[in-house]
Amino acid sequence: MQKLSLEALAKNHLERAVNASSGRSASTVYGGHEHVLRQTVIALTAGTHLTEHENPGEATLIVLRGRVRLHSGGAEWDGRTGDFIAIPQERHSLEALEDSAVLLTVAK
Repeated sequence: MQKLSLEALAKNHLERAVNASSGRSASTVYGGHEHVLRQTVIALTAGTHLTEHENPGEATLIVLRGRVRLHSGGAEWDGRTGDFIAIPQERHSLEALEDSAVLLTVAK
């Protein structure tokens, strides 16, 4: 059994993102490319984007800290701490409206 603190991971990755030239930091906390399920903590500083990309499978976001905006097919959804967003099965991008950390879950 593995136990992790998502709060501690979010704090750690936000600190790393602030110090990174890319304005982001991430790590897989469960699963990986060899598994069906993968969960990744991603931290983005305010104004940082994950550029538009294909959806790799069923995916969701849980906002651990901050505020983000998901863009997809001309629509957008705002999420704040504690919100759950089901990612549409189409190209999409993610924008940090303030320093933010999310838990991305993908099932291939």
